[in-house]
Amino acid sequence: MSTGVVVALDVGGTGMKCALVRPDGTVHHEERHPTLAARGPEAVTENIVAIAAGLAGRARADGLEPVAVGVAVPGVVDEENGVAVWSSNVGFRDVPLRSLLEERLGLPAALGHDVRVGGIAEARLGAGKGERHVLFAAIGTGIAAALVVNGVGYHGTHGAAGELGHIIVRPGGTPCPCGQNGCLEAIASARAIGARYAELSGSPGATAFDVVSRIDSDETARQVWHEAVDALADGMITAQALFDVGVLVLGGGLAEAGATLLTPLAEEMGKRVTFHRMPKIVKAALGDTAGCKGAALLALDHLEHTA
Repeated sequence: MSTGVVVALDVGGTGMKCALVRPDGTVHHEERHPTLAARGPEAVTENIVAIAAGLAGRARADGLEPVAVGVAVPGVVDEENGVAVWSSNVGFRDVPLRSLLEERLGLPAALGHDVRVGGIAEARLGAGKGERHVLFAAIGTGIAAALVVNGVGYHGTHGAAGELGHIIVRPGGTPCPCGQNGCLEAIASARAIGARYAELSGSPGATAFDVVSRIDSDETARQVWHEAVDALADGMITAQALFDVGVLVLGGGLAEAGATLLTPLAEEMGKRVTFHRMPKIVKAALGDTAGCKGAALLALDHLEHTA
């Protein structure tokens, strides 16, 4: 398989990161394309399949052999049957993406959840490498997590495992789009942090980046950041009580705050520890390549299991 590559796509609400990935995780070629979500789920599906076919052609033109296709999508994913069950960002509802890809490309395909495949990549190739039990938490517009044990992501009975953002940490608190009140995502996601700061400071359009950049000079920014870190600590200590992982890997846009996030989060989690063991808390290492690399690893696993 020295000339073998995996066609890998990481599909987001607005854009797709696409790559040809070697079995060792190195990227031979990468591209970016708009998702075209505004055109509807059928257009998105055709876009995904066409781009994957184009990448397979690019591999052959470069003298490489495409051996499998791996695609990561947001929402609820039935990985066993290769179906994108539901996604609010993309509009998917029961789309049999794996079979569509296999029919068009004539290659074995695997479909995974975007955060879960990112977690697999971080566990095997990135910040969790060498650890058997890894929790990858992506904190961006929303909050989601992936439990990875011995390099394998846990997806749950219905493909919906890892919705850490919908643990209720502040009962009766801020309304969440999911219909509950006080969800972790409604308080500590980047979107929620920006909205809270805008509300308190009277700065319309404020973002989490604004909060981080003003912590040293703005009392309101410090207050909002403290509220978010406090809620995150409650969510993460709950996750640690459930999963007892060796390392907690933080990814997503908010993790780019680095020590500004990791240091107070570790301190607040430490205050909450009773019988638990604290995990190591580290920043994700693979950046926005994690999705493609994880999708490729998932496809290689699928290839191995069906061989």
